[in-house]
Amino acid sequence: MATSRIVIENCAIATVDAHDTEYASGHVVVAGNRIESVGAGPAPLGTADVVRRVDGAGHLLTPGLVNTHHHFYQWITRGLATDHNLFDWLVALYPTWARIDEPMVRAAAGGSLAMMARGGVTTAMDHHYVHPRGSGDLSGAIIGAAAETGVRFTLARGSMDLGASDGGLPPDFAVESLDGALAATEETIDAHHDASFGAMTRIAVAPCSPFSVSTDLMRRGAELARRKGVRLHTHGSETVEEERFCKERFGMGPTEYFESTGWLGPDVWMAHCVHMNDSDIAAFARTGTGVAHCPSSNARLAAGIARVPDLLAAGVPVGLGVDGTASNESGELHTELRNALLVNRLGAHGERAMTSRQALRLATYGGAQVLGRAEEIGSVEAGKLADLVLWRMDTLAHASIADPVAALVLGAAAPVTLSLVDGRAVVEDNRLTTVDEDVLAHSTRSEARRLARIAADG
Repeated sequence: MATSRIVIENCAIATVDAHDTEYASGHVVVAGNRIESVGAGPAPLGTADVVRRVDGAGHLLTPGLVNTHHHFYQWITRGLATDHNLFDWLVALYPTWARIDEPMVRAAAGGSLAMMARGGVTTAMDHHYVHPRGSGDLSGAIIGAAAETGVRFTLARGSMDLGASDGGLPPDFAVESLDGALAATEETIDAHHDASFGAMTRIAVAPCSPFSVSTDLMRRGAELARRKGVRLHTHGSETVEEERFCKERFGMGPTEYFESTGWLGPDVWMAHCVHMNDSDIAAFARTGTGVAHCPSSNARLAAGIARVPDLLAAGVPVGLGVDGTASNESGELHTELRNALLVNRLGAHGERAMTSRQALRLATYGGAQVLGRAEEIGSVEAGKLADLVLWRMDTLAHASIADPVAALVLGAAAPVTLSLVDGRAVVEDNRLTTVDEDVLAHSTRSEARRLARIAADG
């Protein structure tokens, strides 16, 4: 049976390959779910079995964006605790989050995924760590929403077992038991993880954070992940309060603590990593531990400026993350390209901190590295999966910016004319093709109101 092909041509292309190859006017040929060819000028004459041709004049084609840190359930608690630091924000919202159930999580995941997908995300992840008793199959609900949206997806099955009575931050009714969390995580891996090339769904082991998880759960979680051959994810070095907590409780800083529990390595990535000294960065570089940089959330919660230029210079894999929409209400990744560049220029390196192309690399190839998928996605190269975004750059918003990459990163959010995941269109003309955005808006509003009523009733 012949392989059907899609041809996209006459567009600017930023491949984000090892040489940062770019074409002012080029083409990409997609065969099935793979990129068959990419190059300058029009597609080769005689390309057979073409089922669709896209004239990309006035557009920029890039790899699909890769989101490396998120909390989908927070979509239905946006706009709350807007003037809090991280610890106060968590204390304010944990009691509400502890009332979530399966319909709420399904709606919130749908809203979160839709917002990212319509903004160019082709690979998403969700770190879900709140599992109230009797709340239903939350992992299944999230994975189902991702399948419906059509994006490539990693569920980081999170957990908390350190409640307030044991010195942790979350209330006791919001945590699981140690054995229960480990068993549920293993069940999720067995039911849903696909290790094959091109997989649409993968699972990671993801205890929440040092201040909500016991040392036993950290150690045994790492052992479980490596026994099952999956990746590990958690929050790390996000705030000065976390650093103080670790030193008071464990007698060491966060990075030392993570290393002592088996949580550094090429199969690990951490969210935030704001407060890191030179030895912390060296440890991440030495072990190949990755970082999910979340500049908007870090600013919203006044956590600080991560040392991204120093992490990159040391060779640490770094990707971008939206983080939860209760601390980044926009809920989409394009904002993070712009803010990663701007926020890091406010740090010690000034205007040399980051370029537009480095920001694009963080959002694409860097994210693929962090998720362990750099051989499959993250750059526009023959043989890789056809996860691509065609951004419209000829509207008023970008009309006077000659450099399309600078326009994408520094300019207003560019409309997405076409987004392909695994060679299939999930966005056409800035609208989702897979789900009804209006229905999603209604369901997320309804579930947000229901959660607010339940939380108010105590």
